[in-house]
Amino acid sequence: MKIQELENLVIGAGPAGLAVAGRLRKNNIPFEIIEQSNKIAWSWHNHYDRLLLHTVKELSYLPYLKFPEEYPRYIPKSLLAEYYEKYAEHFKIEPQYNTKVETIQKKGNHWIVDTNTDISFMAKNVIVATGVNRVPYAPKWKGQDDFKGKIIHSRVYKNGKPFLGQKVIIVGMGNTGAELALDLSEAHIDVTLSVRSPLLIVPRDINGRPVQTTAKKLEKLPFGLGRWIGKQVRNIVIGDLSKYGISISKEDPIDHLKKTGKTPVIDLGTVKRIKEGKIKVVGDIDHFNKNGIQLKSGIDIEADVILLATGYRAKIEDFIEDTDELLDVEGVPKSPIAVGAHQGLFFVGFDNYKLGGILGTIFNDSKTIVDEILKQ
Repeated sequence: MKIQELENLVIGAGPAGLAVAGRLRKNNIPFEIIEQSNKIAWSWHNHYDRLLLHTVKELSYLPYLKFPEEYPRYIPKSLLAEYYEKYAEHFKIEPQYNTKVETIQKKGNHWIVDTNTDISFMAKNVIVATGVNRVPYAPKWKGQDDFKGKIIHSRVYKNGKPFLGQKVIIVGMGNTGAELALDLSEAHIDVTLSVRSPLLIVPRDINGRPVQTTAKKLEKLPFGLGRWIGKQVRNIVIGDLSKYGISISKEDPIDHLKKTGKTPVIDLGTVKRIKEGKIKVVGDIDHFNKNGIQLKSGIDIEADVILLATGYRAKIEDFIEDTDELLDVEGVPKSPIAVGAHQGLFFVGFDNYKLGGILGTIFNDSKTIVDEILKQ
């Protein structure tokens, strides 16, 4: 086993790792970057076909390199993956590919990072950029082993072609579930959404104006006026969806984001298809049977495919020891800069508690981390 000694090790060559690496390179700070896959921004190459950024391009670029002018306001995944590759080329970021972290352990004033290769790293600073979407989350239900159809996670979904002529039930109506339902519906596939709890839904645009930028302006208004205006707009644009099987949460979307880090459902047309009856909505699943599911209401629904839009987990406890003081109740790091026994560990791409979205947070947190390293 060979040990490579270095000052700074970045783990992950997605947008979070690239942002840190770009800032380190700009400040002439030496580093190595490792990536478990075989390419830059692997996830963005492999997302579903129709995916666009939900955040506007002027709030979504990486440090020191804006998107090309010709890129659309909401950037498709193919152009985004291309941008990340060009970013790496521009800053001469050359990851060690196919290198997966197995353990990160403290030894004196350094961190030992063991990998699946014959190389381990000894680093003063380790920047973990593996993100909140590292491990697909797949809940279990009674009877699902008896189901004759397929159960798949949204990570493997690309488009509706494999599902033509089939009945699909999507579990979960977050942003992914809502958009996949829209995709299947537009392909004339029988699709049903299983929704467990009240939702917060906001339109992506109103009269051609991005809600994201409008919300940032409204947040600055005094006396809660901005939130009141936002609520009135949502009532008009989204409306009461109870007769369609959706309960709307009374919580303010901004408060919910700041408290939980979970964004509201950004509607791209799913609500319209629900109102038109082209996407059905049902309640929570109680158990599976041979031909489909039974809801907690007692209703049986037949299905050929159950598509789990149930999200992901960061699961950094899989490779970092003693994380009790490091993680919050959602299982993500409490701060970009670890303290105490975990000093020397940094985290970027985990905090989604701000209006700028995860890419805006990556931009800001990468600066916080590199500024701290510069102090050393």
